[in-house]
Amino acid sequence: MKTAMTLLVALLLGALCAAPASAASPGRGPVPAPPGLKATEVSFKGSGGLTLHGTVLARPEKGAPRPGVVLVTGSGSGVPRDHLLTEAVEFARRGLAVLIYDKRSEGYTDFHRDYSVLAGDALGGLRALRAQPGVDPGKVGMWGLSEGGWVVPLAASRSPEVAFAIVVGGNAMPPIRQQNWNEVSDLRRVGVSGSLIDRGKPALARFAGDAGLFAEAYFDAQDVLERVRQPLLGVWGGYDLQTPPGDNPPLFAKALRKGGNTHYTFRFFPDADHAAHRTPDGGITRGPELAPGYADLVGTWVHDVTSGKLPEADTAAPPHQEHASTEVPPLPWWESLWVHLGAAVLFLVAFTAYPLVALARRLRGRRVRPATRWARLLAGAGFVAAFGPFFYLFYLVAGSQPDPGPVLGGRPLPWLILQALAVATVVAAIGTAVEWRRAAAAVARTERVRLGLLVAAGVVFVPWAVHWGVLMP
Repeated sequence: MKTAMTLLVALLLGALCAAPASAASPGRGPVPAPPGLKATEVSFKGSGGLTLHGTVLARPEKGAPRPGVVLVTGSGSGVPRDHLLTEAVEFARRGLAVLIYDKRSEGYTDFHRDYSVLAGDALGGLRALRAQPGVDPGKVGMWGLSEGGWVVPLAASRSPEVAFAIVVGGNAMPPIRQQNWNEVSDLRRVGVSGSLIDRGKPALARFAGDAGLFAEAYFDAQDVLERVRQPLLGVWGGYDLQTPPGDNPPLFAKALRKGGNTHYTFRFFPDADHAAHRTPDGGITRGPELAPGYADLVGTWVHDVTSGKLPEADTAAPPHQEHASTEVPPLPWWESLWVHLGAAVLFLVAFTAYPLVALARRLRGRRVRPATRWARLLAGAGFVAAFGPFFYLFYLVAGSQPDPGPVLGGRPLPWLILQALAVATVVAAIGTAVEWRRAAAAVARTERVRLGLLVAAGVVFVPWAVHWGVLMP
């Protein structure tokens, strides 16, 4: 039973793992030298001794050793190096030596990833780039996109060899909070409001985190940033639909300043998406070009900080963010995975046993008058109202674009139906208990067991339904 239930939960919640995955390009392996640049193939050891492969792009001219930067991609297993080729080319053309590498697939799945391991991979790339001819080993830093925005500060906090840190679409909040904001924002854009996004969506995310199926759900980004001593450049797009572009800059500043680091610069590109690319439709589609001025900013900023010209809390006004992100705390014990599983077993037994026993009796030619017709309603409505919210919420996160169905007054029609069934379940539970008490003397012992299970399930259903939001406005 435990194995089967765990497998079912894993299959249903796989789509909830951490931040949204970057769309990977199809190829892995060497990258041909773009016009005006040279490409050098490198291999290096990452965490656990895993051999990783990458390409260093740089201008071919010789001269003083140049600064370098290692690019760390966003989420996804085995993302190939050419996924960041546009950024690498533009940064290299501005005088930097740029390493892009094939991301690991070993030890990285929908259900498991370890930012410490990814930080070790990035530090392996840093050492490889520092050893390249023409690169100043004291001027090599890291750039991280999305998930890389958690990985790069962690790597910087662990090694003084990291000269600087750049984060694009980065988060100074736990992944579970970022992911919940991302998914809730998708629903808000199609007109959804109320308990579905206030209670239901966070409940599913917290359940996945408690089950260990939301990778790095409660990663403490604030603690990491407090230990970063290097200059940091933060870049956000005004049309970032995955990361809260208004909430994160103050969180970055708060953590850095708490650790005594005021050498940071924050910049915002109003017409750019999550990756600071141009977007033709408000962040839904990522264009092939970087936001105007973004590559120049990176090139100039890196040359300045590696020459000793450090910024001093240099920030700009963040873009407008229509809805704030909210904390998504871990589940307390009374809402934990095992409490949920126990309640689910009770619902499954109580709400299915009643009609199944009646069917078995009918097939055997035996008829036992039910103590109340409320019990039939309780069994039918209770089953759908108890399990329906979980499956509907999973459906909403399983696809790339949510389709909640027709929205009436801010509530999707399926959610309204589930809410109506939840109210019916509570009313039916009360009616069953009242009628049972009135007819107690005439109720057979076997019927008392069935009714007792039903009423117990109805009582437990109330906090369950409040938790999942179907009994909330």
